[in-house]
Amino acid sequence: MKARFVRFGVVELDGERYERDVVVDRGAVSRRNKAASKPLREPNGHTPLTLAEGIPWDGRQLIVGTGADGALPILDEVREEARRRGVELVALPTREACRLLSKSRAKDVVAILHVTC
Repeated sequence: MKARFVRFGVVELDGERYERDVVVDRGAVSRRNKAASKPLREPNGHTPLTLAEGIPWDGRQLIVGTGADGALPILDEVREEARRRGVELVALPTREACRLLSKSRAKDVVAILHVTC
């Protein structure tokens, strides 16, 4: 999959632009459903990535694009669940996460890309 961070608030995946956070599950793109994580926004400064979002765990690697400035908090519960499942969690600012996603085999990777902060 070709992935590119276009600018603050916009990523491009296989030529299609998205202006919202997305989940890439082995090549299929869907909107990140962060509603379940919103109650934890205040104590974290941003809506964090939590297990309540229903993260797909079918890949060997979970790439998390932490935003333009790398500000997306990832709760420890997500890191612990990745370890438990034997999934490599790689957290990078979204520009670098897109580069890594572009170099990866789609069937091996799940990605969550935060497009702002």
